[in-house]
Amino acid sequence: MAGTGSSDTIPRDRSAAAGAPPADPSAVFRLRDVWKVYRMGEVEVFALRGVSLELQPGEFVVLLGPSGSGKSTLLNILGGLDQPTRGEVRYRDHVLAAADERELTRFRREHVGFVFQFFNLIPSLTALENVELATEISEHPLPPREALELVGLHERLDHFPAQMSGGEQQRVAIARAVAKRPEVLLCDEPTGSLDFATGKLVLEALEGINRELRTLTVVITHNAAIAAMGDRVLRMGSGAIVGEQRNPVKLAPAALSW
Repeated sequence: MAGTGSSDTIPRDRSAAAGAPPADPSAVFRLRDVWKVYRMGEVEVFALRGVSLELQPGEFVVLLGPSGSGKSTLLNILGGLDQPTRGEVRYRDHVLAAADERELTRFRREHVGFVFQFFNLIPSLTALENVELATEISEHPLPPREALELVGLHERLDHFPAQMSGGEQQRVAIARAVAKRPEVLLCDEPTGSLDFATGKLVLEALEGINRELRTLTVVITHNAAIAAMGDRVLRMGSGAIVGEQRNPVKLAPAALSW
């Protein structure tokens, strides 16, 4: 988490004083002056401090920063898994910061795919069955076989998780996330538990989905090498965005090294 201490407070009228720029109507997400404070007894933990950003359709965005910088908190708020303490969070024309749990559940089901560091596959189901399960709650899903083909697993459809490597399991998790055709794919340290070679295969799958389906893809990582494959890199520290860069030329995952 970011810093603690009673001397930290959320400043009033921060966005108005800063003169926030006009919103881009084409943006998928618009965040304005977003704060997240966790209270632990008498202690306040500031996880996000006045974050403002816009995310565009089809972007590949890397959120880069060390543990405790606020990356996961920001990702959870984008995905409707958490609510800000203060600030504006909009998905298209929907005000997520004001949504109730039922509305957030519908938002997650219809618009967001999640990929986590740990695969969370059902061990008693095959790769194909794990993906089919996700499509049952979607209105216009990809055919499960097509989703698995997108991540290079067309020959592993009938394998159970225990019969697959870690990288293959993660690619099944990616196929499961994209099978419902989400506009947004949110990835929390998707290579964190994988070795170098396997991690690159997973990144290739994410890059291919972003390119083929034009899915807004947000990857959070502490691995600076991954930043080179993003359209845009947002660096986080102490709960704030402390730097931003656009890559004029993106590296393919195969060209990355760490």
